[in-house]
Amino acid sequence: MTFKPLRRVALALLASALLPSLASAEQTLRIGYQKSSTLLTLLKARGTLEQRLQAEGIRISWHEFPSGLPLLEALNLGNVDVSADVADTVPVFTQAAGAKLTYFARETPSPSAQAILVPADSPLKTLADLKGKRVAVTKAAGSHYLLIQALAKAGLSFKDITPAYLIPADGRAAFENHKVDAWVTWDPYVASAQRQQNARILADGRELASYQRYYLAGSDYAKAHPEVLEQVYQALREAGVWAKANPVAAARILGPLWGNLDSATVQQANARRSYDVQPVKADNLAEQQRIADAFYREGLLPKAVDARAVTLFEPK
Repeated sequence: MTFKPLRRVALALLASALLPSLASAEQTLRIGYQKSSTLLTLLKARGTLEQRLQAEGIRISWHEFPSGLPLLEALNLGNVDVSADVADTVPVFTQAAGAKLTYFARETPSPSAQAILVPADSPLKTLADLKGKRVAVTKAAGSHYLLIQALAKAGLSFKDITPAYLIPADGRAAFENHKVDAWVTWDPYVASAQRQQNARILADGRELASYQRYYLAGSDYAKAHPEVLEQVYQALREAGVWAKANPVAAARILGPLWGNLDSATVQQANARRSYDVQPVKADNLAEQQRIADAFYREGLLPKAVDARAVTLFEPK
């Protein structure tokens, strides 16, 4: 009989020991990002977002992904709560998979921050010259839509080229080793290829694809934690202003994180990005619908997508 109270005390002590860790787990914001996620990378490196959220009793865990599509797949599966910026094309693919997405911020257009690259000595001079060529591109990335639009402008389609679907690191290797005739990618890969491989820009996104980058959250998380999204949104706005006002300091932080890129390359890349963080309005989704329609026509989406069938977060 004397052991029962002791057992109850032991169980109570065990429960009290576990409760803080459970509470901590519930207050963890899981952020997915890519190397090209400039603003969140800056926030991570400087500890700015941690400082904001720590006051609310929230910690952050960071999860890096090689490209946007697997990042949003993780968001859809509930493996991360918030996604760093992804190219405007990526949510369209994820919508087709039935994901419930909430757009909570966007970066205004940066059309020259993605481009079709060819070697300096390439005989390709016009978009029409891509016919019959092998072109590296990351599936579902903004560069994918740029390639569709560029081919259409030249009176071509994907049937007229041999696409090589490669993530940026593999695309760069294929380009360097002349395994492909052209590479469609985004900054900082564009600036790096220009400066290190003397790559030539055949065309960029101007007059073809505006290249907006979107920040998303799982809809269930957004509904449950709007105050957290508000904090992340405000931190992103401040980071965007800081990055544009302090290009050298930003490059000093980002260079080592982007494969030890030199300061000039990072600054060249950042000069082509707007980093102007704004709310997402319904009107902003018009190009999203054009992207969805283009991918569906090309047979890259299994079904038509209504780009407006998403939830929009309205920051204060």
